[in-house]
Amino acid sequence: MSNQQVLNPDALFCNTEKQDMFITGSEAVKEAIKRSNVDMAISYPITPQSESMHLVGDLYAQGYLKDYLRGENELAVMSEVAGASMGGVRVFTATGGPGTLRAFEMFSTWSGARLPIVCAFMTRGLNSPLTIQPDNIEMAHILDTGMIILHAENAQDLYDMLLKAFIVAEKPDVHIPVGVFADGFFVTHTRDRVRIDPESVKLPPYDPYSAPVPVIDMENVPVRLMRDPFVMKSNFISYAAHASWQQEIMAAAMRSRKYLDKYLEGLMDIHNEKAKVMVVASGTAVSQSREAVERAKNEGMDVGLIKIKCLRPFPVEKIKAALENVKTVIIPEFNRVGWLYREIKSVLQKDMEVIGAPRVFGGMTMPAELILDEIRRCQNG
Repeated sequence: MSNQQVLNPDALFCNTEKQDMFITGSEAVKEAIKRSNVDMAISYPITPQSESMHLVGDLYAQGYLKDYLRGENELAVMSEVAGASMGGVRVFTATGGPGTLRAFEMFSTWSGARLPIVCAFMTRGLNSPLTIQPDNIEMAHILDTGMIILHAENAQDLYDMLLKAFIVAEKPDVHIPVGVFADGFFVTHTRDRVRIDPESVKLPPYDPYSAPVPVIDMENVPVRLMRDPFVMKSNFISYAAHASWQQEIMAAAMRSRKYLDKYLEGLMDIHNEKAKVMVVASGTAVSQSREAVERAKNEGMDVGLIKIKCLRPFPVEKIKAALENVKTVIIPEFNRVGWLYREIKSVLQKDMEVIGAPRVFGGMTMPAELILDEIRRCQNG
């Protein structure tokens, strides 16, 4: 809106006077987009994401967005979002669960085309019998699509991460998409206190001419999206071109670390770093872990907690250093496959007990007692 003041990111993130709002995660999405100076949003409804994009549509009606439309289906939405980003606008969308999988083809395309799209993923169950209940198994599928992946613990994280994702994604030395994940219902439909920036301020607009790839406009018409025909052939030059480009996308994600470190205040948080038993979690599982660790402390047990905020780029060296002197690692998850367990296990270079439990899925909650039981077993073993 014309009456919103543009602030540079550092001033908006750090120097504005925050106000407390008691809102759901879906409403936190709305508040983040209201201040993100977004040009266009494209939506398609799917639970538990539908409410957030409905609220973004209200922002369009109020004049905070230049354009808003509903796509034909999830794949169409993600294709349309790609076209909008190629045209040089700041664009936002959201999806979740089966919608994520139906649109899956486009996520690697976003990364390969160096499109700074921000997408909110509200996770839910995937497998039959169909469920709309919380489950973040879809994150296992999307980890290696080339995008930056952030995992929100609560509505505050969701608000902060979305607002900051646009700035990180659009850095010229990054310029790849950012997926901000939140565990459906646990975050999207639960009310919490969230510290919000004044609605009178917004981020600076996106400058597409600072992008490392040409924007498609009247000066750079889409005559040839692929600059050289050899990329479609089966020969050594084609293989080398594709391989080097995939390496560049991975390098772009690595270059995002310095910005994520700054804006997220680190890719992970560590509490009680000298403990010999450490709980490692991301997303909503962090909240349950906090309660379990506090109760373990009251029982006289020495336990630490690592909250992982960013899964791509994965903070490999920081995790190695944090777990260097740890005896046992406990990894609670809201999915059946244990994708975070696999990620943590893959970076550890020494023998230590790594417990991929508790795991709940299909919409079940995770009482803190389940984590506390694992802690007690480690202390008594």
